[in-house]
Amino acid sequence: MISFWPRPRPELRLGIAPCLPLESSPLAALGLMMWRPSLLLLLLLLRRGAQGKPSPDAGPHGQGRVHHAAPLSEATHDDAHGNFQYDHEAFLGREVAKEFDQLTPEESQARLGRIVDRMDRAGDGDGWVSLAELRAWIAHTQQRHIRDSVSAAWNTYDTDRDGRVGWEELRNATYGHYEPGEEFHDVEDAETYKKMLTRDERRFRVADQDGDSMATREELTAFLHPEEFPHMRDIVIAETLEDLDKNKDGYVQVDEYIADLYSAEPGEEEPAWVQTEREQFRDFRDLNKDGKLDGSEVGHWVLPPAQDQPLVEANHLLHESDTDKDGRLSKAEILGNWNMFVGSQATNYGEDLTRHHDEL
Repeated sequence: MISFWPRPRPELRLGIAPCLPLESSPLAALGLMMWRPSLLLLLLLLRRGAQGKPSPDAGPHGQGRVHHAAPLSEATHDDAHGNFQYDHEAFLGREVAKEFDQLTPEESQARLGRIVDRMDRAGDGDGWVSLAELRAWIAHTQQRHIRDSVSAAWNTYDTDRDGRVGWEELRNATYGHYEPGEEFHDVEDAETYKKMLTRDERRFRVADQDGDSMATREELTAFLHPEEFPHMRDIVIAETLEDLDKNKDGYVQVDEYIADLYSAEPGEEEPAWVQTEREQFRDFRDLNKDGKLDGSEVGHWVLPPAQDQPLVEANHLLHESDTDKDGRLSKAEILGNWNMFVGSQATNYGEDLTRHHDEL
């Protein structure tokens, strides 16, 4: 017997790719859009039934599956001309950088001092900021939007308000309450929902690193955004393989790869872009040239290797601020170069003057 909704609601956690937004979902209103390779099976089936051509904004294959790390900032990295906007946004995150631009220099430096203390406390607490601590801080700020979205949704899942989300809480909030043995008895596509439930539980168990069946905020974030966590890599690959491997041979064949985005109408000639995708599969996806993708190749495709941007920026900030060249930063060294780390009304005005001068 169901005590919440007349139908299960897996869309509550938005387990779909960005090309399939659920505008009516309660959490969509909260902005909790997440990357998801599975397409929630059911929605994949619905999409296949209606799709004979790619959507106008579909773009190259895999836009909804492939995870590319966002740049730390869209600003030009132009320290030589006194424009530190890139560094500000990398170090603070874009929204917080805007807040600092409205502060007086004194307020900005005071807040930076508190950030320095936080960086050190989050590391070894030795009174210095190491390269690793600086990198960890930058990575943390760049994921703020993800953590904010999880926080906005937290109370939907933490129904007993104990500060953790158990598997049963997540299951019931997503699929509804059922009595044992009656799961999905009232829906026509019960088997599909059962598969989705099994898959979600498997992902939850991987995200639940301490194995206590209770998710902390960090563990729930890993469940909702697995592409952001190295220990979730294998589950992302497994889910992608399951979605695409229709003949269940453990590989993605080229036709399965194409079918993920395009299904032809009867009598329709295959468009040129599909031929291009076949070439992409042959030349760039199929690394060992055996005509199919194994798990390693799927991982290389959907979670491609990328430069460690936080580490690059951390190295840059350390190099520019480490006046005694001991390979670490004191609080005094950071505050001595404060206008590279954070902005203020004064630095914002100075950058405006620099840009204006360059335009002249």
